[in-house]
This record gives sequence, structure tokens and C-alpha cells, in this order.
Amino acid sequence: MSYHSKDIINAIATASQVLTARKEEVNRLNVFPVPDGDTGTNMSLTIETVVENVMKLPAGAGSAAIRRAVTQGALMGARGNSGVITSQILRGFCEGYGDATSLNTEALDTAFARAEEVAFQAVRKAVEGTILTVLRDSARAAHEAAKNGMKTDETLKYIVSEAYESVNRTPDLLPVLKENNVVDSGGFGLAIFFDAFASALMGLELSAEVPALRGEPKVEIENINDWEGSEYRYCNEFLVDSETLDKEDALRFLSTMGDCELCVGDAPRFKVHVHSNTPNLVLAYFLERGQIFEVHIHNMDLQSIERNEKLEAERVATHKPLGVVAVAAGSGNAAILESLGVDVVVTGGQTMNPSTKDIVDAVKRANADEVIILPNNKNIIMASQSAKDVSDIPCDIVPTVSVPQGFSALFGYNPNGTLAENIESMTEAFSEVHTGEVTQAIKDAKDAHGNAIAAGDTIGLIDDSIESIGRSVEDVTLDILEKMEAEDADDLMILAGEDMDDERFDALVARIQEQYEDLEIDAQRGEQPLYPIVLSVE
Repeated sequence: MSYHSKDIINAIATASQVLTARKEEVNRLNVFPVPDGDTGTNMSLTIETVVENVMKLPAGAGSAAIRRAVTQGALMGARGNSGVITSQILRGFCEGYGDATSLNTEALDTAFARAEEVAFQAVRKAVEGTILTVLRDSARAAHEAAKNGMKTDETLKYIVSEAYESVNRTPDLLPVLKENNVVDSGGFGLAIFFDAFASALMGLELSAEVPALRGEPKVEIENINDWEGSEYRYCNEFLVDSETLDKEDALRFLSTMGDCELCVGDAPRFKVHVHSNTPNLVLAYFLERGQIFEVHIHNMDLQSIERNEKLEAERVATHKPLGVVAVAAGSGNAAILESLGVDVVVTGGQTMNPSTKDIVDAVKRANADEVIILPNNKNIIMASQSAKDVSDIPCDIVPTVSVPQGFSALFGYNPNGTLAENIESMTEAFSEVHTGEVTQAIKDAKDAHGNAIAAGDTIGLIDDSIESIGRSVEDVTLDILEKMEAEDADDLMILAGEDMDDERFDALVARIQEQYEDLEIDAQRGEQPLYPIVLSVE
């Protein structure tokens, strides 16, 4: 089946309504490139202007007129970094669609390919794990669909599925997302738009579940490992009328004024966006080269404060009878704990024990009538007990001594049960869990059997007892698994620390699976410091 101009216009209008309805959901995720909480708003306003422009067309307008209306509306309505990029994606779609008489798999392939090309051209420094990643992966899906001869509806479903899968991968590509336990907001907004557009065309509910094909990225974009936020305060965006403006010169100038610089469009109409501390200099440059209008200057510091206040108000508003506080080190471990029902994760572990006050404050933030505490380390049990004694909110402790024990305890958690019932069931749930840890000795010592340990040796601990000494993390991991009688266990959870890269971790997991064929392995990135491997067997 293929779709024609009227179908496409109606689908764009429906997708715009869906994105507008869900803009706050997108805004809450917004932490990159600045945590200003307006990505959903900017994307929705951009597409709303597209719809307004298209709806002004006379009845029976042809494909070329519709494409012009979409492109012009997107440029005129583009708001913020995400909105400008969205405008270029839409421009690319229109250029790639060309003179096609209907929307089918072949047209989707060419439209997505051109959208990817135009969007990447607009951004001087593309970053992995953003809206551009989701666009690239969606374009790849469209190309695979065309190559495999998929029908139009199958292709639409496939693109939507890959878009959402790409969104879910963004925290693994951009550390600031993982640190904040969110996916990329712009990518999520784009996936919502694709989903709503495709569903409106096909008359389906949102989020059809279909398998996704995987492949290697087609475009080289940059991994950012040290992002600490923008140093610039003002988001500047405006339109420029000029017959003489040189976009490349303009972009070079904007790069000296700040970051997130964009200059898109063609003579005589351009859209400019930049984060800068000197809006006056930015405006002066373009005033010398043309006329400016639709000027918007936003203070991103204030926007960030407003976003945080709104998120805190939403959290406080959700009061419940029973809450859970857990202690853990590592963003991966924190994310797993939260996915299992923990309300507040206190950063801490073997070498950074939280104070009693830290735990009491976390109990308050859990916003519950009663609270369960998971210390997840024997050195934190005493502080947890002190917190229980002084807290105004009734709380009790499930005496876990490792993060894996905390995971298992949560499988016994019943949010509808009483505090006492949960303490009993959660304690029972982790009682059979044994923990192994691999780290490096910081001084000369002896293991549990009197064998000498030299500073720098790799050592393996089983339930806090040093039971293995070796030269490599991999060999010590396999040694402690043997000593933990992994051949008789059913399940293994293994957590990679921040110093264990994916390639080494995957190779280690493969070695374990080869040696213990019947063992069910759950491999995750815990990102804990100092311990490249933490594992548990049951």
C-alpha cells in the first residue's frame, strides 16, 4: 500500500497533536546539550508551525506546494537547538521525497537518506546518543526495508521500532544521559513523531511492536565522554533576511561566540541558533548582513532551575505508603535498583560510606509513610541502623551486604505489603545469594589462607573473604566462580565496573558461558568504581 498527499498532511497534523500532548514527557528528559527542559516544547512548536503553514494551502495543492509549505513552516517555526535540527530533518524529507507521486518504501528510503544528509550538514559537531543518532538508525532501517523488498506498512512499522530501539541505546552512547538515568529527549521526541505519523497513516495505535534489524552506523559522529554542561547562559535564535549572507562564514563566527551553533536555510531566509554569553555581538554581526526578526533570547540558567523545581514538585507530589532507599556506587547499579522499585539511591560503597544524615535525608526524599533501607555493604549497616533510630519516618533495614544481594532482596518486595512483611520476605529473598568481587590490592597483605599478596595484585573476594590472587581480572573471576561452585548454581549476575570496557567484559562473559554452559548469565554494566567485576551466584 502507498499513501498520497492528503494522507500525509493528515498524518503530519495528527503527529503534531501527539507530540504537543507529550511535550512535557520529553521536556523532563532534557539534560543535553543543556538541562533547560524545553526540547519537547521546541520540537512541538516547530511542527505546529509546519501544520499551520500546510493548512493555509488551497484544496488540491500539489506535492511541490506541500513540500514548500513544510520546509518554510519548519524554518520559520524552528525553536531551540532541537527545533532547528527538526526543521532540517523535515527539509531533508521533502527534498528526498522529490516528485514521488505517493509515499511507499522506495520514497521512504530516499526521503530518510536525504533527511539524514541535510541534518548532519546543519550540525558542525555531531554528537553520538542524540536526535541525530535516532535519525541515522531510522534511515538505516528505511534502507534495509527497501533492500529487502518490504511493503510500505511493514517499512513504517520497522522504522518506528528501530527509532525506539535507538532511543533506548542513547544512554550507552552519551554518558550524561546515563548519569541522569534518562534517554535523549530529542531522540525520544523524534521517535514519538515517527510513531504518531506512521500510526496515523495506517490507522493503528502507537508503538507497534516489530523486530528491528541491526547494522553498522553509516555516519561517523563523535562520542562525548567528558561533557560537563554548557558554559554559556543565553540561547539565541532568530530569522535573518539576507541575499549576501555566507553560511560558512556565519558558522565560523558563531563558533567564536559560543556553542550549539546552527545557521540553516538559503537566501534570502536563514535561521540562526547559538548558545552565547554575548547576544549583543551575535545580533550585531547579522544586522550588518541583513535584517533580523522573530528574535528569541532565553536565559538557560533560569530554565534549568525551573525544570529542576518542576521535577522536584512532581516527585514530592507522589506520596505513597511504603518506600525503598538503597545505597550503591555506580550509575548502572543505581539504574538497576531504580528499575526494581527503589525510590532513592544514596551514592556510597566500600570506600565512600554515606553518613547517617545522608541516609536520613534519603528516607525523607522517598516521600513515604514507611521506608525500607538496603545498605548493600556491611560497613553501611551501622549508619543505616543509626538512621533508623533517629528518623522521624518509621523505617527498617534489610541487612544486605552487597549490591547483588540488594537486587535479589527487591524480588521479594511487595509495595502493597506492610513494612514488617517486606523486611521478612526481602531478607529471605537474598539469603542464598553469595557475592564475588574482583579488585586490586593496594598494599602487601595475606589472603584468607595465609598466602602472600603484593600491592598491585588482582584479588578476588567471596563474601568479603580474600580467596583468590592472580595477574588478571579475567583469571581471578573464573577462579572465584570455581570456588563458589558455579557449576552447581542456576543463575549468575555479573556487573562490569567503570574501568572494565565493553570489549573485555563481553569476552569475559563469553569465557564464563563456554565453561558453564548451563548457567543463566545476566550481564550488566554496574559502573562501580574500584571493582572491575562484581558478581553473585544463586
